Amino acid sequence: MIAIQPKLPLWKKLVYASGDFGISSTGILRQIFFAIFLTDVVGLDPRLGSFAALLGVMWDAINDPLVGMLSDRVHSRWGRRRPFLLIFAIPFGLSFTLLWFSPPWESQVALLLYVMLAFMLADTFSTLVGMPFNALMPEIVPGYDERTSLMGIRSFFQLSAALVTVIAAPAIVDAALANGLTQQQGYLLTAMVFGLLGSLPFIVIFFVIRETADVDETRTLPIGQSLQTAWQNKPFRFATGFQLFTWSAVDMVGLILPFYLLYWVAQGNMLMTVIVLGVPLSLESAFLGLLMATSIVFIPFWSWLAHRSNKRVAYISGLLFWIIVEILLFAVQPGEVSLALLLGMLAGIGISSAYVLPDSIFADVIEWDELRTRRRQEGVYYGARAFIRKLTGALTIFIALQLLGWAGYQAPPEGATSFMQSEQVLMAIRFLIAPFGALLLFGAVVMVWLYPLTRERHEKILELLARRKINAGARM
Repeated sequence: MIAIQPKLPLWKKLVYASGDFGISSTGILRQIFFAIFLTDVVGLDPRLGSFAALLGVMWDAINDPLVGMLSDRVHSRWGRRRPFLLIFAIPFGLSFTLLWFSPPWESQVALLLYVMLAFMLADTFSTLVGMPFNALMPEIVPGYDERTSLMGIRSFFQLSAALVTVIAAPAIVDAALANGLTQQQGYLLTAMVFGLLGSLPFIVIFFVIRETADVDETRTLPIGQSLQTAWQNKPFRFATGFQLFTWSAVDMVGLILPFYLLYWVAQGNMLMTVIVLGVPLSLESAFLGLLMATSIVFIPFWSWLAHRSNKRVAYISGLLFWIIVEILLFAVQPGEVSLALLLGMLAGIGISSAYVLPDSIFADVIEWDELRTRRRQEGVYYGARAFIRKLTGALTIFIALQLLGWAGYQAPPEGATSFMQSEQVLMAIRFLIAPFGALLLFGAVVMVWLYPLTRERHEKILELLARRKINAGARM
């Protein structure tokens, strides 16, 4: 008889998932607002900004596998992952705040160097909490469907944080301006609020969550051999592939959306507001708020569909729906605000699947590796995945900002309330939103289709691992 590991109580799932509030809120702020902050507040040329983002994210991609492997090798009375959460939670929030400071310098090169260094510092501390946090999941929930359940809760926190962020961040900046502060001070205040709120859950997780996986401390491999072993894991390669394509599309669309909404849909009207449920909101807040709200509503649907069929079928369905909406966004004409908002709601349905399913699928590759190697190397796998994903994400951002710069993007004059970009810039913005984003998502569909682990195969792997442990215990 194979022993079944107890399920994680719901309240502990909620505590663990709260860590996604900090990662998601700060990530959304940087993903959606940082590019336009660099061009329109810092005053950095988009082509120089692309180099700052590329070098910063390349550094982050390099430190991801290093931190992952370091967390695999740490042995303390508190476990392998939890010490990172306690030690680096506060530096994570402080360094994020520093990212949104604009030095009063005229030199473009000096601004470039500051942005690049601040980006690298913030990413380093983000990795030092984010990587061990993610590597905890396969250890605290071992089952195929249990992981989907936990990812549903995590997705709720991720999308709720995103919803709060896209509505509250512009509101804080607007309130700062209304009270005589500058736009720069408004962004800095926003970063302070979300940096503090994002740090606190990791401290709570340290005191509540316990690591439960059995670790063989004698089987640690050198870093190079660990990475080679990870790449030999076939499910890992496909799981990394579909996450690479999916989140490159998310990076691209998230970066370009503020430009698309301001300069294409709103025709350069920086003060455009829309009424949603009786509440006046900026067009950007309304679009992203509706998108995130729809994503939250559809979390149970994707969890249900994955349980009813399997994760692969559910995720392919979500991606195909998302591709259709991307193509329709390209067809929106200037001034068609209602249509844009409707498509934003529909996009949330597909994006919801990208929050629920990929991490749940990826966690299953850990047991495949453990069956082959007799080691659990969550840090190696999550680090290697993040390295590949962030490297391609950096390239995606680099391409987008370079294309805007070469198309002739111009920052609006200080104090302007209306400003239009050239036809070449508008076409570049629309191309990045739709055809390019849809192509990336199609690449994700192909990778998910080829992913080899099903529910039945994963359950068989867990059974074999449990028998191995029983046999090892009987021989002692």
